[in-house]
Amino acid sequence: MTSKRNAAFQPSGGGCAVLRTAAGLSSPKTTRSLSVMTLMFSVMLLFPVQPASAHPQCLDFEPPFKPQWHLEFCTQYEEFGCCDQRTDNTIAERYWDIIELLETAGYELCEDMLKEIMCQECSPYAAHLYDAEDPYTPVRELPGLCFGYCSEFHSKCRHVLKYLTENRLLLDTSERDVSTFCSLVDLSDQDYCYPNVLRSTDLNSNLGQVVEDRMGCLQLCLTEVANSLRNPVLMLHSGDDTHRMFIAEQVGFVWVYLRDGSRLEQPFLDMSGEVLTTPWPGDERGFLGMAFHPKYRDNGCFFIYYSIQINSKVDKIRVSGMKVSAYDMNVADPYSERVILEIEEPAANHNGGQLLFGRDGYLYIFTGDGGKAGDPFGKYGNAQNKSALLGKVLRIDVDGSDSSGEKYKIPPDNPFLKDPDSRPEVFAYGVRNMWRCSVDRGDPVSRYGKGRIFCGDVGQNRYEEIDIIVKGGNYGWRAKEGFECYDIKLCHNSSLNDILPIFAYSHHVGKSVTGGYVYRGCESPNLNGLYVFGDFMSGRIMALEEDKTTGNWKERSICMGDTTTCSFPGLINHHHKFIISFAEDEAGELYFLATSHPSAMSPSGTVFKFMDPSRRAPPGKCKQKPLPVKVRGKKFPFVPRELTVLNTNDKPTRPTPRKFKLTTKPPATRSQAKPATTRSQAKPAKPVTTRSQAKQAKPATTRSQAKPATRSQAKPATRSQAKPVTTRSQAKPATTCSQAKPATTRSQAKPATTRSQAKPATRSQAKPATRSQAKPATTRSQAKPATTGSQAKPATTGSQAKPATTRSQAKPATTRSQAKPATTAAGVTMTTAATKLKRKTPKKEGKKKKEPKQWEKNKMLNKKDDKAQMSKKTEAQSKKTAATKPVRVKVKPKTN
Repeated sequence: MTSKRNAAFQPSGGGCAVLRTAAGLSSPKTTRSLSVMTLMFSVMLLFPVQPASAHPQCLDFEPPFKPQWHLEFCTQYEEFGCCDQRTDNTIAERYWDIIELLETAGYELCEDMLKEIMCQECSPYAAHLYDAEDPYTPVRELPGLCFGYCSEFHSKCRHVLKYLTENRLLLDTSERDVSTFCSLVDLSDQDYCYPNVLRSTDLNSNLGQVVEDRMGCLQLCLTEVANSLRNPVLMLHSGDDTHRMFIAEQVGFVWVYLRDGSRLEQPFLDMSGEVLTTPWPGDERGFLGMAFHPKYRDNGCFFIYYSIQINSKVDKIRVSGMKVSAYDMNVADPYSERVILEIEEPAANHNGGQLLFGRDGYLYIFTGDGGKAGDPFGKYGNAQNKSALLGKVLRIDVDGSDSSGEKYKIPPDNPFLKDPDSRPEVFAYGVRNMWRCSVDRGDPVSRYGKGRIFCGDVGQNRYEEIDIIVKGGNYGWRAKEGFECYDIKLCHNSSLNDILPIFAYSHHVGKSVTGGYVYRGCESPNLNGLYVFGDFMSGRIMALEEDKTTGNWKERSICMGDTTTCSFPGLINHHHKFIISFAEDEAGELYFLATSHPSAMSPSGTVFKFMDPSRRAPPGKCKQKPLPVKVRGKKFPFVPRELTVLNTNDKPTRPTPRKFKLTTKPPATRSQAKPATTRSQAKPAKPVTTRSQAKQAKPATTRSQAKPATRSQAKPATRSQAKPVTTRSQAKPATTCSQAKPATTRSQAKPATTRSQAKPATRSQAKPATRSQAKPATTRSQAKPATTGSQAKPATTGSQAKPATTRSQAKPATTRSQAKPATTAAGVTMTTAATKLKRKTPKKEGKKKKEPKQWEKNKMLNKKDDKAQMSKKTEAQSKKTAATKPVRVKVKPKTN
């Protein structure tokens, strides 16, 4: 930034990279034939700057959004842009300040052009207009203006420029040369300068939709959430409003991650001594499943699914229930395990492993078919045998025990409860090895789809499939694989009556499906309703979109966005190949867990979070209020390892918008508030008596004590004491039920609601107590001569009569203290002439200050005032007003 141009602005670089490349190709460095140039130009026409170059971005380095409410000022961006209602109001206030200044100075107002320029902060391409898409450049104060528009602005409205920027180079250049000025304001990429940015079809045709490449692949970006994990098989939340995430490793450790990304030093659960696993890549045994009870916040129960080996020979899968420690909410009780179910595994693969609670409150257990190839166990295989627990979806009630000694109950509506040839636990059958299932939360508005269970069922050697689980459903294995027959004899059995998958893909795409989630989060509205899943072997991420009218599902491929699409701070556009699992946090945001080396002992597992760079939710809409988490041990802060698209986290800072103050004299009503003769009376005299008398319902408008009255007394519950109620130290306990009311009670607000101060003020002002309560420190020193009749009125009409009626009376003063004091306190009904009298009183007080032994008289007055006040107050009121008692100033006698 050595040139003059750079001293003012930095040219936009990110948005025009393609244009610069194309220009470089078409500009011959050496003599080229005409045919070559024609060919290059043809190639450029085939690949114009298309939606891939469009990169909507706001000045806060985030994607644009659709405002929650109507915009009153920059209405052209109320459908999609970078301003919410608060920002829109801020721009409007600055706009009207400038208009008022222009109107006062007699300049041409230029309302339309001024509004257009200021509202570009709300443009979905604000970052490009203000050169903020590149973190290495400073953010300009003016948006980039196309040369034609800039010339018109310069000829008609250049006098407005000084109210928009303080950049001396711009201001000086605008007074001399239009071409130089407009070259400074212009952008190198003419598609992004205003107003061309509004006319570009490439930039505005699909604005706000998920970016697609030429093949229709949805471009998403990622953020790194956790790393250095040993084959992370699952991540889930506890549903207790703490927004903690629990990540389980295949070796048997479960770690707690807090909302700030930090990991606790002590694991939540350590089952490594019980879990059967090996360091062999691809070994499917280990810690495989976990689910928190729907009432975990109350009962602390959760359930786990893992592999064990008995006597080094027999492999089994075990489902157990456990509880959290009674002393630490981040540690499980290791002695609380209660084995619920054990199933023998005939082979080392196809172990299933999913646990989840449905909307009905029952626990669903997803088992594999027992392993090997083609489910060779029995005449029809385990999956089609309803008397076996392998290859099934089981449903049990864990909130009780059976009379027969089982540690769970059978739900009364299980489909095969009355079938003597079936196990009563069976809810659905005919599955091969379902790996990762999820429950649909339902649409946030309509609740459509709520409670559906989606599963990815790993295929044999041809197809992978996605199923929706229904009660009593037969999903075809081993008769079918995907939509095709696997066992010809079983496939043509008329009694098969199988349920077809909603989607299946061949092994040309991937060889091991990993089930995902239907996105129902808040931060990426464009993804709502998409079922996102992946493939473990190929590392491919896919999505399904439902046609609600037909019930069919359409595939939507997901790919990582290019460098332009993901050019946001902290975003990455790559991930590890082996996708182990998907996850959902307590707010509904979507994650996936992947590793570069699929071994239970390899610490290369990473957790990624999806992010849509084309659109976000309005600011504040997705704000969560998690309950506090008590941490007893150490925390390890999150340190990202993946390379982001932008190599730096530095963000350019935009200059603070200028605030303008009127320099000219406003109308008479305002100018009268300024005249004040002396400093001691300037503050009381600022608000003219006509204003305090004409509007006696608001006596606090006097400037000497209007500010104290409105802040400390007039609105004590909102400023002086409302803040302590809403501070973090008191707001945290307010999130719990037991302390919600105490935090909002008026334990602090009542003393501040002007009762404890207003009542004493009105009573003490009805009598001579006006001297001790208007301004205690000043009344005593000035009220020395107040004992004589000639000085009683000056004491109340001088610099303290007004404070007494405005500071402590706020609103009560208009009814109580003006009923009686109206005859004695002249300051209440004072006219403008009385204001002059005020200015003379200090001289009289100065003469009377030499009276001998005045301190004795003041001391006697103080005692009388105290007795009069204490006799009229109850014991409860005296406690409340203890903090507001006037400060007594004793005047000591002069010593010779």
